[in-house]
Amino acid sequence: MRLADRLPRTLTVRLVAVAVLLVAVSALLIALTTTVAMRSYLYGQLDDDVRGALGRSYADPPMDFHVERGPEPEGRGQRIGTVTAQFYADYATGDLLADAGRGPADFEPLPEDALRILERVPPDGRIHTITLPELGSYRVMAAREGSPRSVAGLPVDEVDDTIASLVQWELLATLLGVAGAAAAGTLVVRRQLAPLREVAATAHRVAELPLASGEIQMTERVPERLTDERTEVGQVGSALNTMLDHVEASLDQRHRSEQQVRQFVADASHELRTPLATIAGYTELARRRPETSGTALDKVETESSRMTALVEDLLLLARLDSGRPLEREPVDLSRLLLEAVDDARVVDPERSWRLVLPDAPITVPGDADRLHQVVTNLLTNARRHTPPGSTVTVTGSTGGFTVHDDGPGFSPELVPRAFERFTRGDAARTRAGGAGLGLSMVHAIVAAHGGTVDLASVPGDTTLTVHLPT
Repeated sequence: MRLADRLPRTLTVRLVAVAVLLVAVSALLIALTTTVAMRSYLYGQLDDDVRGALGRSYADPPMDFHVERGPEPEGRGQRIGTVTAQFYADYATGDLLADAGRGPADFEPLPEDALRILERVPPDGRIHTITLPELGSYRVMAAREGSPRSVAGLPVDEVDDTIASLVQWELLATLLGVAGAAAAGTLVVRRQLAPLREVAATAHRVAELPLASGEIQMTERVPERLTDERTEVGQVGSALNTMLDHVEASLDQRHRSEQQVRQFVADASHELRTPLATIAGYTELARRRPETSGTALDKVETESSRMTALVEDLLLLARLDSGRPLEREPVDLSRLLLEAVDDARVVDPERSWRLVLPDAPITVPGDADRLHQVVTNLLTNARRHTPPGSTVTVTGSTGGFTVHDDGPGFSPELVPRAFERFTRGDAARTRAGGAGLGLSMVHAIVAAHGGTVDLASVPGDTTLTVHLPT
């Protein structure tokens, strides 16, 4: 594995690395520009000195040099290190102005190989760089005219040394700047990312919670000071809090669903166990006392019918929960309500059954048998939970209907759970109160049609409203 793959690639490291890289590149560009400018300036100054040295090398300088003659002793106004050479038709001479220590400067004759190199300098009026044996690099210039032909030059060592010293200082300043940028960048970035680390710590604490099962108490949230959406960290904190709210709501819903499933299984088991126990008891009675077999068979048949109806209701609920589609045919809701109310009047003449319908027929798309079951369940529920003499009013309207009664109504604590399965007004599990599946069947069937059912109940005024899409 490469070293780069092993190093941590945290946001702090990357931001500091980018900042340091920018500082380093900027410093290097500044240093390069400064070096090039300084080198150009120093070489330009040196070239001017070379031209002056060439002018002073003449016994009678040409008019185009306009050189003021310096003092004549020893150096004739030349700088230490100046080389001059004169080339005649049959011979050449040249000297080097050398530093003699504490005494005056002294001219030293140039060796033959140095003279040969200087003789090859073209008289084009331009400055050339050459290397003289044992002397080093020089900037030299040859005169275009005059006899003898003169060449003069100055060493570039001072310029090169100055540039080298400048580069060293620039490198030192760049290294110090990069180190300072790394230290300051690390401090600043870590302080700026401290809120993000706090948000991450909240997420880690939530991740450590046992969320697999049971009731979850999720109280961890990002502090409000870190949820200002005008900042990037605030946007992350606000999004995390929103997500945690959704997760908490989903976990609560899951827990309620688990509790409902457990309660559903317990209630279904109890509802099925009662008829099974009755059947077993009467079967045993008929075996021991044959003369009671007729009564026992009647009871077995009754309990079997009860158990069959319960199982069919449970199967229908299971099919609706699985999303199995219902039929989608035009249903005459007005006729369906009329038939259901007429049946209720025949079955229960002790209550007053009223029907209010608009002049135009009400037609909705759906499953006629299932919608008939919805109306029947609502009327059966009203009959079972209202005293004799009560008035039940069924009102049809475009897109649905309502069932209203003036009975005692639902208890306040029962209203939120009225459409849950096996919910009954009485605590005792008796057949007189039903199995508690009537309203849950209504809710499931209406929901499968894409509609809703609402309940509003106070003593003397209970209304169930069914909305169906048209």
